[in-house]
Amino acid sequence: MIPTPNQLFAQFERGEIEREQLHALLAVHARELIREMEDDHQNPAAAWIEGLLARQAVRSLVRRHGNRLLREVLVALSEVPDFPPARYLWNASHPDVPLHCFLRIRREPVFRIARLVKHEQSVELIVEHGAAGRGRGTRQILTLRRDSQWRLKVVEP
Repeated sequence: MIPTPNQLFAQFERGEIEREQLHALLAVHARELIREMEDDHQNPAAAWIEGLLARQAVRSLVRRHGNRLLREVLVALSEVPDFPPARYLWNASHPDVPLHCFLRIRREPVFRIARLVKHEQSVELIVEHGAAGRGRGTRQILTLRRDSQWRLKVVEP
């Protein structure tokens, strides 16, 4: 799994990778985005339906939990090492990127939030990611807690 762009920039700033490696790995991310845009262009109906489903899922989550909490959860998930959907969530902290862009309802690899329960100091989360078919993906239960700076972080089980 390739590190997310945020992780790549952090590695570069720490001197762990050279500029050429940074550019090469960012190019891999760019090619993946371009490939998805080409797929959307080839099959606009499927892209439109995917967008509708993602908007509907986000609307429901925002209505129950609020925009800020949902974005915080996505940012916390993007920082989890070796979490496959992190490569799609790395830009979740940017307020100009709509939240529906981060969910993948039918498009593989899927990323869905099946359940989100907010407590005073923590959030319990059930996410599904991986294969698109029912029961074929990975269902993961995660607990997020607030740290000393009041940021949500995933707690290791």
